[in-house]
Amino acid sequence: MTATERAVELAVIAARAASDRKAEEIIALDVSEQLVLTDVFLIASGTSERQVSAIVDAVEEELHKVGVKPIRREGKSESRWVLLDFGDIVVHVQHSEDRVYYALERLWKDCPAIELPEDARGGDGSSDAGDVSDGSIHLAEDSQA
Repeated sequence: MTATERAVELAVIAARAASDRKAEEIIALDVSEQLVLTDVFLIASGTSERQVSAIVDAVEEELHKVGVKPIRREGKSESRWVLLDFGDIVVHVQHSEDRVYYALERLWKDCPAIELPEDARGGDGSSDAGDVSDGSIHLAEDSQA
């Protein structure tokens, strides 16, 4: 079983909204084989709490335009790791420091990535954006250490 077309469509809409707010390292994972509750995890990063909040607001606004409202929202008040559950997709927007620490990509490395259009990948547009084949993410801060 793979993610439904609707779930992939919603993930692309959410990813574009996040990208419009300069989210980094946007990836979508097909978790339908592992979870019965949802088909897609969309993961995106922001560099500050303010940016995380703006990304969350943009995702909610764009999905609301197509008639989709969150079933559950967690973490909005802290804006370090916000989870938006839309049923077919779950959107994780994390502060870039928390994203490295929790490494969701590594936890879900057995799940196939969903190819996102170029305008929905966010960040610097480098070729490693969204590459989770080795279970890690590649942030610009890592190379400056």
